[in-house]
Amino acid sequence: MTIFRWVIGVLAALLATGSLLSFAMFMALDNPVLLERTRNFRRATFSVLLLWFNTEIWGRVVWTLAHW
Repeated sequence: MTIFRWVIGVLAALLATGSLLSFAMFMALDNPVLLERTRNFRRATFSVLLLWFNTEIWGRVVWTLAHW
C-alpha cells in the first residue's frame, strides 16, 4: 500500500505542477489552448486523488470485513 500511495502522490504532484505551469503560461501568453490544458490537468489531478481516496476507503472496508 505504501508503494501505491507514493505512486499516486507523485502522479498527483506532477499533474498539479503541470496545471500550475500551464495556467502561468496562459496568464503570460493569453493563449486559450493553454487554459484548456490547465483544465485537463486539473481534472486528471482530481481523478487521481479520487482514485486514491476510494482505494483507501474500500481497502479498509474489505480489510475490516475480512478480519471480522
